[in-house]
Amino acid sequence: MTNPSAFDPRRALTLRDVSEASGVSEMTVSRVLRNRGDVSEATREKVLQAARALGYVPNKIAGALASQRVNLVGVVIPSLSNMVFPEVMTGISEVLEDTGLQPVVGVTNYSPDREESVIYEMLSWRPTGLIVAGLEHSEAARAMMAQAGVPIVEIMDIDGTPIDSAVGISHRRAGRQMAEAIVAAGYRRIAFLGTQMTNDFRAKKRLEGFEEALAKAGLALADREFYSGGSALLKGREMTHSVLTRSPDIDFLYYSNDMIGAGGLLYCLEKGLDVPGKMGLAGFNGVELLDGLPRKLATMDACRLEIGRRAAEIIAGKSHQGVVGGEVIELFPVLQPGDTIRH
Repeated sequence: MTNPSAFDPRRALTLRDVSEASGVSEMTVSRVLRNRGDVSEATREKVLQAARALGYVPNKIAGALASQRVNLVGVVIPSLSNMVFPEVMTGISEVLEDTGLQPVVGVTNYSPDREESVIYEMLSWRPTGLIVAGLEHSEAARAMMAQAGVPIVEIMDIDGTPIDSAVGISHRRAGRQMAEAIVAAGYRRIAFLGTQMTNDFRAKKRLEGFEEALAKAGLALADREFYSGGSALLKGREMTHSVLTRSPDIDFLYYSNDMIGAGGLLYCLEKGLDVPGKMGLAGFNGVELLDGLPRKLATMDACRLEIGRRAAEIIAGKSHQGVVGGEVIELFPVLQPGDTIRH
């Protein structure tokens, strides 16, 4: 099979590339990829394996438009229920508003297989560019994006190697900064509560940075609680109840996001716990929901709006640096201690 790295990333792959890589005629390749005609299972598998390894995506634009791009910008995000991503979309939409480009959203539900499928569909329409949340993808998804021939911007995270451009924050640094603030405030029995930890790589990196800073201070997590579902106030209350029932001597609760953190804060206040005197809490993301709580939860602003704007600027050719592609833009979140960390 031909080595995918031999292809010029500036040139979109063709049926001929798949034909040469699989040793099957272009006509047969076309039949397999359109799922038409009588093709043996062995041949079909050979073609699909070659296409997947190369990152080939069929072109759904027919006729005279086949070699052109459409005025769509694909945006691939893990969730619409998470309050983080609507603000990212606002930033993207604001920048694209006067460019003639239209964002189209695909949701992956934190599933790598689903992400691969969404990216495949997006690229098959030959968009002007693609904005994708995160730096971790399946090999096939990475191959498709690397061979897309359009600007690719991975957002929310810069702790890794981007395919093309990246705009985001260092989640490991964010975790370290939060741990340092908690330790400096005198808390010592610290628990971590997180959701979607299997495929939420950014939350994982925050936890890694957090534990690294605790270790530097001679501490380790006293307890942890994980849940595989979405972010919700009720889930935050339930997780907080579990941790404090199991480890009643905990004096700080660090949540992977503000939604479960807000649920935890409401639980603590309902139980009459002294916040922040005896019990401190912190979340992550800096969502507006926190403004309506009885006390302001400590958090970090994840620069969501600015991430959306800067990513869209790269796609639209409005980059501040005057270059196209290959940019890594790091933004720096600010810790907001609120009312739940001792001053």
